[in-house]
Amino acid sequence: MSEDCIFCQIVDGEIPARVVYEDADVLAFLDANPLAPGHTLVIPKDHHETLDDVPPESGEMVFAALHSLTPIVEDVVDADASNVAFNNGEAAGQEVPHVHGHIIPRFDGDGGRPIHAIAGERPDLADDELDDIADDISAAAGE
Repeated sequence: MSEDCIFCQIVDGEIPARVVYEDADVLAFLDANPLAPGHTLVIPKDHHETLDDVPPESGEMVFAALHSLTPIVEDVVDADASNVAFNNGEAAGQEVPHVHGHIIPRFDGDGGRPIHAIAGERPDLADDELDDIADDISAAAGE
């Protein structure tokens, strides 16, 4: 746990939250500043700042919770769909340095945009640049 982390303080019960799910490894609660009704955050109880820091077992537990909660959240708020995403690091918009997945219910005509809209202008990459990037990622991933 991190003493100065607001999410760790929620896990410890020092700060109240509208908890919607809890097990030994994962906590899910409504976002205090929701982007939509039902906006839910799913976190590992152990403190990890970015996805790189999350042990595989913990990541599996967080994803399992996201997997089971997403249709429940959509049903409860009568959403047409949802965005499920992580902001991974400060440059990506992560405001709380504790890994957290967002379930953001979406509604037809809500004015929201797809996740592709978060990156701004699309880069103009040549085929050889895309090939080099794919090769580098594959090599680093052991493929």
